[in-house]
Amino acid sequence: MNDAMQGEGEKQIPVREALAQARANIATNPALAWAQAGFIAKAAPKLAEGHRVTALALRALGRDEEAADAELAAIAASVHDPDLMQAGAALAANRLPEAEPILRTRLKAVPHDVAAIRMLAEIAGRLGRYRDAESLLRRAVELAPKFHAARSNLATVLHRQNRTEEALAQLDILMRDDADNPTHFNLKAAALGRIGDYEEAAALYRAVLDQVSDQPKVWMSYGHVLKTLGRRDDSIAAYRRAIAINPALGEAWWSLANMKTVTLGEEDVAAMEAALARDRVSPEDRFHLEFALGKAEEDRRLAEKAFGHYARANALRRTLLEHDPAETRQQVARHKALFTPQFVADRAGQGDPAPDPIFILGMPRAGSTLIEQILASHSLVEGTMELPDIPALAARTGRDGGGYPQALAALDPAALADLGAQYCERTRIQRKTDKPFFIDKLPNNWVHVGFIHLILPNAKIIDARRHPLDCCFSNFKQHFARGQGFSYGLADMGAYYADYVDLMAHFDDVLPGKVIRIFHEAMVEHQEAQTRALLDALGLPFEGACLRFWENDRAVRTASSEQVRRPINRDGMDAWKPFEPWLGPLKDALGDELTAYPAVPPTSS
Repeated sequence: MNDAMQGEGEKQIPVREALAQARANIATNPALAWAQAGFIAKAAPKLAEGHRVTALALRALGRDEEAADAELAAIAASVHDPDLMQAGAALAANRLPEAEPILRTRLKAVPHDVAAIRMLAEIAGRLGRYRDAESLLRRAVELAPKFHAARSNLATVLHRQNRTEEALAQLDILMRDDADNPTHFNLKAAALGRIGDYEEAAALYRAVLDQVSDQPKVWMSYGHVLKTLGRRDDSIAAYRRAIAINPALGEAWWSLANMKTVTLGEEDVAAMEAALARDRVSPEDRFHLEFALGKAEEDRRLAEKAFGHYARANALRRTLLEHDPAETRQQVARHKALFTPQFVADRAGQGDPAPDPIFILGMPRAGSTLIEQILASHSLVEGTMELPDIPALAARTGRDGGGYPQALAALDPAALADLGAQYCERTRIQRKTDKPFFIDKLPNNWVHVGFIHLILPNAKIIDARRHPLDCCFSNFKQHFARGQGFSYGLADMGAYYADYVDLMAHFDDVLPGKVIRIFHEAMVEHQEAQTRALLDALGLPFEGACLRFWENDRAVRTASSEQVRRPINRDGMDAWKPFEPWLGPLKDALGDELTAYPAVPPTSS
């Protein structure tokens, strides 16, 4: 089509001007606007603006189905736009600073360009600015409700913000309107796993694999769910299938190695070494392979080779994460300065009175899953998973009030009670039974002990503690799917452990008896006595099922899922000893915490 269209008489009207006239007519005469824009859209199908104005006019006429089709036509035509092509190339190369100004300039000129909106949201998502991404994607699906790619992105962003119910609502729309797309089933399965609906998640993964059986990452995700459900052999088979399709898929190898009861053989070691030798191995695949090889060599009692793999895995993972030990120490100092005996006494009895939550916290790899499984075997206690809600509420409180934990000082009793009630409401989706108590087992909540006490004064808090070398070296061998940036360096880990002990000692002084401490070694050596004492401290009657915790077939999502499906044992205790020649940085960072254990050195000022 030429850059001009025929108007009244012989007057030539430029296309852009004609579209501007059509857009202006939408408010007063949408039928005329539709006729004008529709003519241009048919004559110039590659001109996105023609379809876009057509859609707006159709919406004004109440013809929503036709409008949705016009919106999709506009999106399809956008691939020919030079600006979007340039931004797309920059995005593909991860040159975000180059792509962002192109898209912002584009949206100033064409505010309704949903393709550009979605691309800008992708930049925000890659940068972790999920709220910005969400706002943009909501605008995109508002303008183009059938833009399934944008709605899928919105569901993903909501999922990443732990807003699972909202994510599932978007996925239900997608699965209704775009039912043949297995991507939606895959994402819904992941979301269902987040809220503990593992059986349904497994069924969805199976449905996806029935359609597309050559997807290694879907097989791997399926394996994760099967492992959580305790279907060990099926899980191993799923991981093996993923590896057969992609022998360099490091996470699948690590998932297999991370099944603590699986021993990788010589053929597995050779296959992983061959994968590492490939020219194109992503950093993520590489560190997963190194972790898996470390486990394989440790199982073969080759400590030096195993440590080399663990050290390389951690060093590479460390380059991909931000962690500053000084920030943790400063955070501990802020909590200690705020939570004085007087501060706590002044707020006694405030907060939500709900007694339901039982928090298990401390260091990862300290025996918290064992404690959870013991308690979840009690008829009055429901096990859930590592819930993200306390950190999310704490972060929001800090944003709204000028920094955390200082913002807590300005909260009145009603605000504290509201935060406690919000926590109870947010976690309700995780509760599948009518049992009166439930477990929140997020180890990193140790830094939020004071916050938990303020907003939920009747909640119980258990500190799971383990020998510092056993605990820290177990972390060093472990790759975590998210967070735990402290765990990828021996010195960082020792400093983190020392900070954790320091803050917990402070709360022992400020809130005497509030925190119930369980030492892993004591639980292993004296299971019944420790279990009885724990139940008594929680105000629960003794039940023999708690001693037979491995008979509980509940889903367990952590790295210890297989270990708690067996009777209590000493596996893992003193596992650091063969590696002692290389643990100097860890010992130095632990300092007095190492020699004092299980006692606690005097808390620092």
